[in-house]
Amino acid sequence: MQEKIIVMADSCCDVGRDLQEKYNIRVLPVHVIYPEREYEDGVDIDPKTIYESFPDEIPTTSMPSPGEILDFLEKLREEGYTHCISVNISDHLSGTVNNVQAVAGEVEGLTTYVYNTKDISFGSGVYAVYAAKLVREGVPFDEICRRMEEKREDSHLMFYMDTLDYLKKGGRIGNVAFMIANVLHMKPIIACDPDGVYYTVAKIRGARKGKQRVIDEIAKRVGDRKCWLAVLHGDDEEEGKRTVEMIRERIPQGELIYFNQINASLAVNTGPGLIGVLAFVEP
Repeated sequence: MQEKIIVMADSCCDVGRDLQEKYNIRVLPVHVIYPEREYEDGVDIDPKTIYESFPDEIPTTSMPSPGEILDFLEKLREEGYTHCISVNISDHLSGTVNNVQAVAGEVEGLTTYVYNTKDISFGSGVYAVYAAKLVREGVPFDEICRRMEEKREDSHLMFYMDTLDYLKKGGRIGNVAFMIANVLHMKPIIACDPDGVYYTVAKIRGARKGKQRVIDEIAKRVGDRKCWLAVLHGDDEEEGKRTVEMIRERIPQGELIYFNQINASLAVNTGPGLIGVLAFVEP
C-alpha cells in the first residue's frame, strides 16, 4: 500500500501559519486558560491578548487531553493518511509527547512516529519543517524517521530574556536563580540541554550585549556550515528585525526561513522582550 504521510506538531513548537500552509503541517493546540475562558493556542487566541493582560493577569496553560489527541489522530486517518510524524516539545517541559505516545497505538490504520525533540519553540518546530520537506520530496516514512534521529544534534536555539519573572511564576526556574539574576540585574540567555531541560547559557548586563551573545553562541555551534536560520520575538517586532540583520551579518551562509512572534502558550511563560535565535544545520 502506498504511504500517505502527514506531519503534526504541538502548538508549543511555534510552527506559524505560513509554514503550516507551505509544508502541510497540522498543529495540535495547547490550551491557554484564563479564569473566565479557555482558549486553544493558535486557534482562537492571539499572542497580543497575552501581552495586553500582563502583568495584572497571567494565564496558565495545559496540554491536550488524551481524548483530544485521539480525536486529532483519528481525523488524520479519516483524511486518508497512513503514517504520521508527531513532533513535540521536550517531555521535561510538557507531558504532551507522553500523551501522544500513549494514544498513538490506539488508532488502527495510522502508523505514528513520536519525536521528542528535547527542545521547545522553533527549536522543536524546525524538525516538523524538516520532516515535511522530506515528505514533499517523496522520502519513505522509515527513512524520514531515521534521518530525524540523526539530526538530533543539529538544532540550536537560544533565547535572550528581558526578565525571569514569568518563568519563575510558571514554575520553570527556582528561587535562587531568579533572585541572583534580579539582584545583579543580569539578563539571562536560556536554552535546553541535551535532556530537554532549561539551563542558563550566560547572564549578561545589557540587552544589546545579551542579544549579541546569543548570536555569537549560535555562530560558534554552527561554524561555517550552511544552515537554516530563524528569529522569534516576544511582542517586539522591531527588535526582532534588528536581530535578523545582526544574524545575517554574523552567519552569512545561513538562510532565514522563519521570522515570527512566539505563540500565546509560550508568551505565558516568557513575558515581553524575548528574542530567540535558531540555527539548524542544513541537510
